[in-house]
Amino acid sequence: MEETSTDPIPTPRLLLRPLDRAGARRILAGRPGPADRWGPGYPDAGDRAGAERFLRVWAEHGEPGPFGAYEILLRADGRAIGGAGFHGPADARGRVTVGYGLVPAARGLGYAAEALRGLLEHARRHGARGVDGDTDLTNTASQRVMAAAGMRCVRQDGRLRYYAASWTAR
Repeated sequence: MEETSTDPIPTPRLLLRPLDRAGARRILAGRPGPADRWGPGYPDAGDRAGAERFLRVWAEHGEPGPFGAYEILLRADGRAIGGAGFHGPADARGRVTVGYGLVPAARGLGYAAEALRGLLEHARRHGARGVDGDTDLTNTASQRVMAAAGMRCVRQDGRLRYYAASWTAR
């Protein structure tokens, strides 16, 4: 397996496993490897878009370290139920942008907020000064996820609602 420079992110019910390039290519192809345990509906279009973004960021900036992409695995059985991660390295202000998604069968169970809380703590531990995210105005489920994870709505435009979490870097 290709090495990444970050460890998995554990949460009470989930394990966010760092994605590597080979894993991203398997997601894009829709073909699991021998060690992959994909839940029903995984990967979906959002997972494929995340894998594509991950490969693009890697090509442009190199190995992303702690601010890469992660597969969301159920700790109970190791099945992949979605993806979460950072859209790239921290910007000049020290902020990173997050995204996440779950297969339909895993929605509504608190997994997305749990995964996002794990990402927020991970970003803080690795020196980010804050985390940003956005969602369509009509996506109230995602808005609830960001609020439950501790992000606050900072603005909206005609299409999106923008959320942020900030802290003093360690």
